[in-house]
Amino acid sequence: MLKKRIIPCLLLKGGRCVKGVNFENHRDVGHPITNAKIYEAQGADELIFLDIEVNEKPGRGLLLEIVRQTADECFMPFCAGGGIKSLADINNLLRAGADKVAINTAAVKKPDFIRAAAEKFGRQCVVVAIDYKIIKNQSKVFINNGQEATGLDAVDWAKKAVELGAGEILLTNIDKEGRRRGYDLAMIKKVAAMVGVPVIASGGCGTLEDLKKAIMNGAAAVSLASILHFTDQNVIKARNYLATSGIDVRINI
Repeated sequence: MLKKRIIPCLLLKGGRCVKGVNFENHRDVGHPITNAKIYEAQGADELIFLDIEVNEKPGRGLLLEIVRQTADECFMPFCAGGGIKSLADINNLLRAGADKVAINTAAVKKPDFIRAAAEKFGRQCVVVAIDYKIIKNQSKVFINNGQEATGLDAVDWAKKAVELGAGEILLTNIDKEGRRRGYDLAMIKKVAAMVGVPVIASGGCGTLEDLKKAIMNGAAAVSLASILHFTDQNVIKARNYLATSGIDVRINI
């Protein structure tokens, strides 16, 4: 049985870390390398970088440089994403030091991109990020930083993505993101039961108990952002809480 993972998520804009609410109104929350070093020192299992500015203006160079610096200065595994459109983009990020890549919009627009990426780099490198909203009791996928509706059902899309080669699913409820009111447990449970790969719960963590609830509902990993930036909680406290709650996490850090 794989241990459950604690994964801080850093959103990037203009080479800085930012955090907002519902994918809007972002605030500066520091330098990416500084934050990465802090999370590594606290024992984070992995890290996720998501460049949210790429659809507004090209930022591939900035993301690549942040990936290179992180790989040079940190030893924890990390995933990089944002604006990935080609196998060349993936190759560049992996060669720069990323262990995995997160693809979202390009995967929806061209689903065979998932298969091509998995075949070339291995499915363990391919994370499909799914951003969704609950509309009339249905989960609907959004792309382009949550700005464009697709009409796709999020559960169906998760299943399809895994069939095509996704090695993990990063599942984010847009309406919960940044609000610190808890993850979307019903969706985590539903998607985790339908796919045979790890599901990373994202969007809404406000308390350490939220982490436990997400894992108890099927998440293989929990992504954290606002709780780390805007409260007194940290990765050390999160790990200790989960361990004492009987969750199988890595403790020999």
